[in-house]
Amino acid sequence: MRRYVSAVLLAAAPLGAAAAQQAPAAPAAEVVAIRAGTLIDGRGGGPVRNAVIVIRGQRIEAVGPGVAVPQGARVVDLSRATVLPGFIDAHVHLAGRTIGDGDWVHSAVTESAADLAIYGVANARRTLEAGFTTVRNVGAGGFADIALRNGINAGRVPGPRMLAAGNSLGITGGHCDDNGYVPGIFGHEPGPLEGIADGPEQIRQAVRMQVKYGADVIKICATGGVLSQGDAVGVQQFDDEELRAVVQTARLLERRVAAHAHGTEGIIAAARAGVNSIEHGSFLTDEAVRVLVEQRTWLVPTLMAGWSVGSEEGSRRLPPWAAAKGRAAWAAMQRSIRLAVQGGVRIALGTDAGVFPHGQNAREFELLVTLGGMTPMQAIQAGTMNAATLLGLEHEVGSIEAGKLADIVAVPGDPLQDITVLQRPVFVMKGGEVFAGPGAGTRSP
Repeated sequence: MRRYVSAVLLAAAPLGAAAAQQAPAAPAAEVVAIRAGTLIDGRGGGPVRNAVIVIRGQRIEAVGPGVAVPQGARVVDLSRATVLPGFIDAHVHLAGRTIGDGDWVHSAVTESAADLAIYGVANARRTLEAGFTTVRNVGAGGFADIALRNGINAGRVPGPRMLAAGNSLGITGGHCDDNGYVPGIFGHEPGPLEGIADGPEQIRQAVRMQVKYGADVIKICATGGVLSQGDAVGVQQFDDEELRAVVQTARLLERRVAAHAHGTEGIIAAARAGVNSIEHGSFLTDEAVRVLVEQRTWLVPTLMAGWSVGSEEGSRRLPPWAAAKGRAAWAAMQRSIRLAVQGGVRIALGTDAGVFPHGQNAREFELLVTLGGMTPMQAIQAGTMNAATLLGLEHEVGSIEAGKLADIVAVPGDPLQDITVLQRPVFVMKGGEVFAGPGAGTRSP
């Protein structure tokens, strides 16, 4: 049998080689030249006037004020706009119902993972059209975010480039569990596959299962939360040994760890265990800031989520038990973000979109300036190069440089004078394809 197969392969080889020689050449990648009135390239330098960005296919070929427009290039005139790298949101929940939209409290028993992914299709488009070309989705039930990411990557649905976490990991009855229902309503108690794990061995299994089914990043719940019943918003949940088990297992599988953590003790414990980022970080102290700086742990402050659940307007959408926790967290977050900025904590932009309507993500830039005391340029970097570095994508996105993916946004006016203009993009390109503004619907091969 082996001789027969070998003979067939040898006989077929010349035909395959001839077919390869006769195959038509791939079409040349389209060349696009963007004329930028003002360029903020994401690397922290000052704005550049009258720059040209040359894009070949999906990537940037050249950029600068002295770059010539290649002959035959398609020209996009953004000479009246400010051009920036595509924005990055390091904390979203695309796959699912927005908090306050219908009966979201009981969605765990009324909606399937398929429903969550379908919500995600609309949410992904809104996010991309708002200028966010890359996101990190930190948790979705039933691996709905994995399905959404795969659909975007395959070009079946429009959306930002996604890193997906699968199920968030938490303790039984903790923030990442579905609480408040009668026993047995799900048919079985959720376990490591669903992200619920107690003790180091279950935690290792839970991490491995998320990776097995496609997770790019591991999301854990180190403390209680606002929108979970039966827990205090700031209390530590995973113990120190469990936190170390998460980080060690994730590192062996080359995954980074994002830790939901509101309370001080949980923030410090998670940072010392080696997580890559603290999400929310609501109750910071001088000691917590010192630990974050020493460990070089990123903070993703999600100020939009704090405003959404803690402001008078936002808390009206919540049941009383959640509204009380939301108000306490929001009051603390407004103090903590300034403490973090003044203390030199590394900060990446993340919003927790899904707690508020998708597409409003860019208001986080404004809150980083008005509440955190960042300069507009610092806020822009938090949502471009800083966020790219946190995600491990700094060699692909986060700045407008030759060789990087052509993720480009344009806004009217000057964001260094008025940070709110970032909320009104007039042009959005992701990987050489225009999704909003001049040339929308065109794709570079």
